[in-house]
Amino acid sequence: MSKLRFRSLSGRGKAAEISLDEAAAKLAKGGWLDIKNPSEVERDFLLACGFHELAVEDCFTEPITRFYVYDDHKFVVLLARDKDRGDLDTEYLNVFVRDNHIVTVRHSAMPAIDEFERRLRTDRSQNRSVLGAEYLLYELLDEVADDWYNVLEKCNERLETIEDNVLDPHTRYPDLLERMHEIKQDLREIHKSSQPLNRIIARMMRRDSDFVPEELKVFYQDLADQAKGIDERVNNLSTGTSSVRDTYISQSSLVFAESNQRLTEVISTITLIGAIILPLTLITSVFGMNLGAFGAGGGVYDLKHVLAVMAGFTVIAGIWFRKKGWL
Repeated sequence: MSKLRFRSLSGRGKAAEISLDEAAAKLAKGGWLDIKNPSEVERDFLLACGFHELAVEDCFTEPITRFYVYDDHKFVVLLARDKDRGDLDTEYLNVFVRDNHIVTVRHSAMPAIDEFERRLRTDRSQNRSVLGAEYLLYELLDEVADDWYNVLEKCNERLETIEDNVLDPHTRYPDLLERMHEIKQDLREIHKSSQPLNRIIARMMRRDSDFVPEELKVFYQDLADQAKGIDERVNNLSTGTSSVRDTYISQSSLVFAESNQRLTEVISTITLIGAIILPLTLITSVFGMNLGAFGAGGGVYDLKHVLAVMAGFTVIAGIWFRKKGWL
């Protein structure tokens, strides 16, 4: 079901829901009209307002991110974060710009729209509203960029938590690598979704675009820097995630190497013990048989002789192992 809200350029009240019959008269006085989930009725209204039919058609199809300057109005299509479907899902936001008003057309709830509505109630925005509809568009684009910064801040907090877990020697966190891969995937998605905003603003700033009035160049230049900052922040977080991942893998490899070293020492000790015990077992086995061998079996000193042989072999084996560096 479609929903229309209007916010004038004066006053501190929230955007109020209005009917389609009221919209045309209010737009003429200046302000912001927001159309959510438009239907065919809203299509006819936009055409009746004099907006270009191709621009209106983009509001009801799957468009591409772009802007266009028509004879008496401008049209912008960009991606903004969709609040209904998750933190990283996006939806198209269509914006008509004319004289002293803008019209936004969307098909989902967007955090940037909510923040834009709050910003319009501030003294700063109301004092600057005399700069025209292009300034209102600047405020809207600025909120879209700020929304991506908020998402990146959450990614940064997640990365800091993972870094603390990696450097924690007392607790094991078995899902660290999976969480780092999730952050990398999220950063790729943010980069893909925010790049169209960067490209659109860069094209608006070109002299041959005839989009940004001269008195607003400084605002849009600040917006362009902010859009570039999103890309730089994504790259920095991606590099930081890779660094934390390398640290985690290095630590895991070190722990594995230490474990292998301890295992090798245990096996070596067991092998040495076995190397000493095996000949002694052979000696006791031979002399323990009920057979007379090597003159054994008939004297009272047989046990002492056998023990002496075993002790002598043990001492010789120990000396030899030590010279070899095995002990």
